[in-house]
Amino acid sequence: MATFFGEVVAAPSRAGVDDEEEEEAAGGALEETPEDREIRRRVEEKREVAVRWALPAGEAAPGAAAEPLRCSSFVVAVGHNAAAFLSSFILDSVCWEVVGAVKLWNEWCRTSNTTNVLPTDSFCLFYRLISDPTVLLCQCSCYVAEDQQFQWLEKVFGHIQKEGLQVTILSTCPVADYKTQESTLTLPSPFLKALKTKEFKEQVCCPLLEQPNIVRDLPAAVLSYCQVWQIPAVLYQCYTDVIKLDTVTIEAFKPLLSSETLKNLVKDVSESTKSLKKLLTTNETHNNIYI
Repeated sequence: MATFFGEVVAAPSRAGVDDEEEEEAAGGALEETPEDREIRRRVEEKREVAVRWALPAGEAAPGAAAEPLRCSSFVVAVGHNAAAFLSSFILDSVCWEVVGAVKLWNEWCRTSNTTNVLPTDSFCLFYRLISDPTVLLCQCSCYVAEDQQFQWLEKVFGHIQKEGLQVTILSTCPVADYKTQESTLTLPSPFLKALKTKEFKEQVCCPLLEQPNIVRDLPAAVLSYCQVWQIPAVLYQCYTDVIKLDTVTIEAFKPLLSSETLKNLVKDVSESTKSLKKLLTTNETHNNIYI
């Protein structure tokens, strides 16, 4: 999780620790058998985060000997509603091309190799603006576990040029997580709050997140990474009382369309509305099939 200024901290937990385990810890760890080591190795291997870049013919995918991708603006949408916002108001198959994907597995999700995804699928795809290849988008609808976040950051940002880079992060979380002296029942949910690094100098599109609120998971990790590397970055977090794909929650991000980063990427508003309706219809159809 991240504090007000973006620091990553780990919350201590004693859940699942019984007296026997405490005695073992005090007396020294049990000797690990070869079978235990093999199981641990296989689990670690399975949880490895793989980033696959698929650039057009003639362009070398980033690698150990390749130059990092030049990038002036990197927009990361984490969660189904944030990803759906990009799909509806920014992404257009004519203007953007898929240039990469993340493959990962954990207890909560498993991504697939396909790029033809449904709104409810678990996926993490990277897009590049054809008219300006320095603009990258990331839709991340999969859960990135705590032990996989560092891998994700190193393998994604390790292939992106940091000089001149600016990062915008979009995410959602339950309104019940919002810390305030008022009753959360009276809050006009959904609503946006912003958290930024010291290097981010542009005007934000909503009020800043107040202390003692924190952000968690991949959005916090990305913002903290940018803070450490002195990359201008801003996180826009939408607090909502709806956990599923939801029109009102998606449209709560609309104030961001006037930001310096997104205003030149916006599709035609009428077409965006149609795209949003189509997206939600596809989602409802998909859910009905599996009920």
